[in-house]
Amino acid sequence: MAAKTPVKTPAKAQVKTSAKTASSKPSKTQLDDLVLANKILFHFQVVDAFGHISVRDDRDPQNQYLMARHLPPGMVTAKDIVTFDMDSNPLTHTDMAQMSERFIHGEIFKMRPDVISVVHCHARPLIPFGTAKGAKLRPMTHMCGFLGCGVPIYEIRDAGGMTDMLVRTAPLGKALAETLADKAVVLMRGHGATMVGRSIQETVFRAVYSMDNAVVQMQAHALAAGGEVEFLSLEESEKSMGGRNVPRSWSLWKHQMTAGR
Repeated sequence: MAAKTPVKTPAKAQVKTSAKTASSKPSKTQLDDLVLANKILFHFQVVDAFGHISVRDDRDPQNQYLMARHLPPGMVTAKDIVTFDMDSNPLTHTDMAQMSERFIHGEIFKMRPDVISVVHCHARPLIPFGTAKGAKLRPMTHMCGFLGCGVPIYEIRDAGGMTDMLVRTAPLGKALAETLADKAVVLMRGHGATMVGRSIQETVFRAVYSMDNAVVQMQAHALAAGGEVEFLSLEESEKSMGGRNVPRSWSLWKHQMTAGR
C-alpha cells in the first residue's frame, strides 16, 4: 500500500486505550503468530511488497486490533506490530507511517464481531475474477468449501466515485465491509481481495487456498468442453469446512518458516 505520512494519535484514541493495554504489550503468542502469518503469506505469493494481515488484540478485542506498520510483509518483525483502535487510529508507533488501507481492517472488525483476523492482498490469480464479466470464483475442491457461500465483488466506484482504487478512508472501508457481508472472501475490482476468519490461522488458510482455487478454476475452464466446470455443491462446501485442514496446514507452514532457526 502507498505510504501515508506519520499519524499522530488523536486525543480520543488515547482515551480509548484500556488500562490493561497501557500497562502491557501484546502477548508473545499473538505477536509470533502475526509475524509468522506475514512470512507465510509472502512465501506463497499471496502478498508481495504490498498487503497486510491483522488480528483483534487479545487484551481488548472489542476495541483494538494489531497490524504491522507501513512495511513489506516479508520484512515484518514483532517490533513492527502496531496497536490500533477500531477507528484505525494508531495507539503505538505514532511517529511512524501506517498502512493507508488500514480502514479495511477496522471497519470489518466493527461490522463482523465473528471475525478475528483480516487479510488484504493483491494476489494475481484472484484479480481476473473481480474484473472478468460473468466470472465467479467458486469452490473447486474440498479445501475451498469456504467459497461455497458466494464471493461478492466490491466496486469502489459505487462507494467513492473515481479514486486511486485504495481504501484510504473509513467510509470506503465500511462500504467494503458491507459488500463482504457474512461471506469469507470479497474480491475488489481492479485491486485484489480481502479474506476474513475466526483466527489468524484460518484467515491465512483462506487466503492461500482462495488463490489456489483461482488457479485451478482457470485451468479447469480452459480444459472443459465449452468451459463448463463441475463445482462443489453448497452442501459439499459446508461439509468440507470442518476437520483438520486449517491446523494441519498451519503446522506445516510454521515448520517451513521456522526450520533451521
